[in-house]
Formats: sequence, structure tokens, C-alpha cells
Amino acid sequence: MNLLTALDALLEEGSVGGAARRLHLSEPAASRALGRIRTAIGDPILVRAGRQMVLTPRAQELRTEVHALVERARAVFTPPGPPDPGTLRRVFTVLADDVATALGPELLARVRGEAPGVSLRFLGEDPASDGSSQLRDGQADLDIGVVQDAPPEIVVEPLFTDRMAAVVRAGHPLTSGRLTPERYAAAAHVSASRRGKLTGPIDDALAELGLSRQVALAVPTFGAALIVVARTDLVGLMPALLGSRAVEALGLVALDPPIDLPSKEIAMAWHQRYEADGAHAWLRSQVRSTVATLTTA
Repeated sequence: MNLLTALDALLEEGSVGGAARRLHLSEPAASRALGRIRTAIGDPILVRAGRQMVLTPRAQELRTEVHALVERARAVFTPPGPPDPGTLRRVFTVLADDVATALGPELLARVRGEAPGVSLRFLGEDPASDGSSQLRDGQADLDIGVVQDAPPEIVVEPLFTDRMAAVVRAGHPLTSGRLTPERYAAAAHVSASRRGKLTGPIDDALAELGLSRQVALAVPTFGAALIVVARTDLVGLMPALLGSRAVEALGLVALDPPIDLPSKEIAMAWHQRYEADGAHAWLRSQVRSTVATLTTA
């Protein structure tokens, strides 16, 4: 590549001195490069004609081809500019679980507004694996949610912190009077767990107070839990920000739990192979804008 670049400069300038200035080299260094080029090609390339140097017929033949090769090589090492969303044609697969309920409609509106040729495919995480393996294997472009113990090749960008809220139907007995740990524990609950777990951090917090609850039903997503809550007296638990619009749409009531619960750190993760991909970077910017709208509303 170095010899091609030097040859291109020599052919364009028609002199060792001119090539040296273009390449920011000394004339002896440019002269040595010419010597290596002559050996490699088997042609003198530049010969003296009176007080000037002229190109040989072989050099004249190579001039256009060599310049095109150098330009193509430079393009390989030049970072691509941002894509034109209007001409983008791509399907992005996003691991989102319940984030799809909260961010999906607005994210789709943003994406379609700028890039009508882009489609989004939201997938739930495989209970038998983690999101990192699906990112690593190329099954997904992004993972949005709680990202834990990501391997080094996965890039993780924190988005926001969400607190937990209890959710009940309008008119539920817990919506009147003071919500105490005892009243909360005495109610029947629905658990949202993609692995079907009936217990979680809330049970540990209740146990510290000498209390326990009954989980009458386990469903795989928060969205499914909200549908159940809307039609029963079961109490649900969900991230407050992520579920706020679904709660409003279903006419539910969000309550502050009467116990301390750990917050959820929501992040966006992707495999490092996409770090410099222009279209993927554009999608990440759309996610950030959508999250900013959600968290400042």
C-alpha cells in the first residue's frame, strides 16, 4: 500500500521532488521509494529528458489504474458518514420484553417518521439464555432492559433508573386508606416473570418485616400482568416509568409500595461489531430520544 501511494504521487507529480512534497517525505526517501517501485514493476517509471523527468509508456498506462486503486483503498479506511434514513432499508431486532410496551409505539413513530423503509422486530429474551448470547450470535441488534453481567464484547449504555410501583384496578380496596405493609401483604398478587417465578425481592423485603404474601398467578410479562390486574383484585408490581402509559391506558392506579424495593437500572446493549455501523448508531440515537421523552414527561 505504501508503494502504491508513492507510485500514485510520482505519476501525478511527474517528479521525485513533487512526490516528496505531496507525501510529506524528504527527497531521498521519495527517491528510495522510486527505486523499490522500479524493482517491483520492472520499469524505470520516471526517466530524465534534459532537465526534466518524464513518465515512461508503462507509467502512462498505469497512471489511471493506480490512482483508482489508491482512492478505493482510502475509502476503505475512511469512516462512513451518517446514513440517509430516508433511503435506509433494514430490519432491526430488539430484545425488549416489557420495554416494548413502553417504548415500542413512540420508537416506531420516530423510526417510521425518518426512515419509512425500516422495520422493528421486538423479541422477548430466551428464558434458557441471556440477552448477551443473542447479541453475540447476531440474533438481535439491541437489548433494552435490565442488563447484568455483560461480557467484555457487549457495549452497555445506561438509559435511566426506574422505581417499582404497585398497580391495582380503579376502585380496588387498596386505593382507599393508608397502604401499610400488612394490607399490602394480605392482598393476592400477580407476578410478572418470564421464568415463571412466584417470589422475588419483594418477598425478601416483606420477610424482613415478618410478613409474606400469596402470589395467585405468574405471567411472563408486565403487560400481561396489567391486563390481569385490570380485570381482577390481584395486585401487580411494575417499573413505574416503563408502565406509566400502559397504566393510564388501562385506567389502572399506581401506588407507592409500603416497603423499600430495589430500583431497576434500564440500559441499552449491543455487540461491539455494530459500534461503528452508521445505521445501528442511528437506531441507538432514536432509542435515546424516545427514552428522553418518556423520562421527562
